[in-house]
Amino acid sequence: MRFQQSRFVCSLMAAVFAAAFTASPGFAQQEPQHLVTPGQLQQSAVNASRTRQQNIDTLRQILSTPEAQKAFERAHADPTEVKKAVASLSDQDLARLASRASKAQREFAAGGISDMQLVLILLAIILLILLLALV
Repeated sequence: MRFQQSRFVCSLMAAVFAAAFTASPGFAQQEPQHLVTPGQLQQSAVNASRTRQQNIDTLRQILSTPEAQKAFERAHADPTEVKKAVASLSDQDLARLASRASKAQREFAAGGISDMQLVLILLAIILLILLLALV
């Protein structure tokens, strides 16, 4: 009799533990949670690529202006070489130079700086591009 009672208690406890493990979400096998989903990662890469291309386009457009041509002449630099070097810049350098060049062009258009000042700013940007491309 004692053996049957012990067997019944063991079976009952096994059933209780099985029910507890299946009902408890902490013990269930869960799919790993990622901090960033693959879709978010892809969107981030697309945004970074788009921003980089916009910065490259901004610099190349500014380097095609007549003022930039004057700066190329003063620096004795090849415009095609500089425009190619733009693509080799890091994202941070590219963003910084594109921002500065855009700001200078806006100030020139608003009359805040003279033609000569813009040429000097562009000359500095051209030299920075060449310097950063060599590093």
